[in-house]
Amino acid sequence: MSRLPALGPRGEGWVVLQFLLLGLVVVAGIRFGGFANGLPAPAIAWVGLALMGSGALLLGRGLLDLGRHLTPVPHPRDDAQLVVSGVYAHARHPIYGGLMLTAFGWGLASASPLTLALAVVLVVFFGLKSRREEAWLIARYESYPAYMARTKRFVPYLL
Repeated sequence: MSRLPALGPRGEGWVVLQFLLLGLVVVAGIRFGGFANGLPAPAIAWVGLALMGSGALLLGRGLLDLGRHLTPVPHPRDDAQLVVSGVYAHARHPIYGGLMLTAFGWGLASASPLTLALAVVLVVFFGLKSRREEAWLIARYESYPAYMARTKRFVPYLL
């Protein structure tokens, strides 16, 4: 079992923290980014937009592939089955990966060092949250350790 706290019977506290961090990322880009201090260099902005687009695609594909097994909390639903097809054949947590890519892209596109720093905090947070979630998944699905061994954690083929 994980030494990380559950933060609620189904991990509700992890979700609250996630939304707070994501909100901080958005606000930091608006309040402290290039919109207030001068726009980023065009090449950097384009890289940021590309990361945001890639992140949105990965996030969307993760949501679609989970389908009815989707839950906002990290604890699996009682009636859920382990999804290992689609994008989940290549990454165990593509929704988290998509959010991370989008956050870094937003930091670049908004020319906000604070947003980039918060994106790093988000990566650490999702690393911890995914470990807590995986402890529940290992306890629930006998095949999960083998699945972990053959797939990346967040981004297919990369991370």
